[in-house]
Amino acid sequence: MPFGGGSKCGCCHKAVYFAEEMQCEGKSFHKSCFLCMVCKKNLDSTTVAVHVDEIYCKSCYGKKYGPKGYGFGGGAGTLSMDTGEGLGIRHEESAPHRPTNNPNPSKFATKLGGSDVCPRCGKAVYAAEKVIAGGNSWHKNSCFRCAKCGKGLESTTQADKDGEIYCKACYAKNFGPKGFGFGQGAGALAHSQ
Repeated sequence: MPFGGGSKCGCCHKAVYFAEEMQCEGKSFHKSCFLCMVCKKNLDSTTVAVHVDEIYCKSCYGKKYGPKGYGFGGGAGTLSMDTGEGLGIRHEESAPHRPTNNPNPSKFATKLGGSDVCPRCGKAVYAAEKVIAGGNSWHKNSCFRCAKCGKGLESTTQADKDGEIYCKACYAKNFGPKGFGFGQGAGALAHSQ
């Protein structure tokens, strides 16, 4: 301990006394200095994430240093419109969305006697057994399954592409980012069909 007080604060470099000390990664901080480097939110031992000598809340740390791409908070279902530019993240411009010109994309878009038609089995789907996903109505127990592996799905575990539904794992494997670091490199378990 330096003369005249406790150890030095990892943020302001002033003496930290025992009553106001927060410790993280072997360093001491004042309670008032133990803040996220980006959003300035107060941190504690359960909400802190460390990168080199910088401390962040888990949310800001994930945005700045976490994985990017589908399934990592950037896909459908996220509520944030934050682009991460405040964290130094630059995004490439994407092509504008072009809707299809086909007014009736599938033969299943028609109704049978007022009930929807299941795209998997082609039979009528009534309200008691209906689950809506991918713009279609599905039979909850028999047809609401992954198109690749057949795993039963729920609204939170499904992803859709071109009117077909998949489990998150099959969707990521078939339509997600490819390359090293995305489950396709050395050491990844290969699933051959």
